[in-house]
Amino acid sequence: MDLDKKIILFDGVCNLCNNAIQFIIKYDKKDEFRFATLQGEIAHNFFSTRNIDMEKTDSIILIEPNIAYYVKSSAALKIGRSFGGIWSLLWILELIPASFRDWIYTIIAKNRYNWFGKKNNCMIPTPELKSKFLD
Repeated sequence: MDLDKKIILFDGVCNLCNNAIQFIIKYDKKDEFRFATLQGEIAHNFFSTRNIDMEKTDSIILIEPNIAYYVKSSAALKIGRSFGGIWSLLWILELIPASFRDWIYTIIAKNRYNWFGKKNNCMIPTPELKSKFLD
């Protein structure tokens, strides 16, 4: 595992989440990110070492190894800002209180399967992308 890479935990069966991961891969020009599903062993270890209830967490999580981790809207904004260029302007959204941003995020998260659909299995990366996925 690349310990210098940021790790994004995501819902591997969610169509919205899988499309977001494809989007991140496209704009991750600096190759900063690696990916693991919330259903996998890496996420399980992450949650268990921090005593986080996996049943209550259905959010994207950005882990910056040995620094911090971010959830919900904060994770999404940090990921977006890392792309540089016009994406750097996402800092403006961080002026909105996290509680309000996360409230909107939660509404989308709770409805994501109804609005965007769900897969029966986690996404299987193509051979050229396989190195970006940790489990």
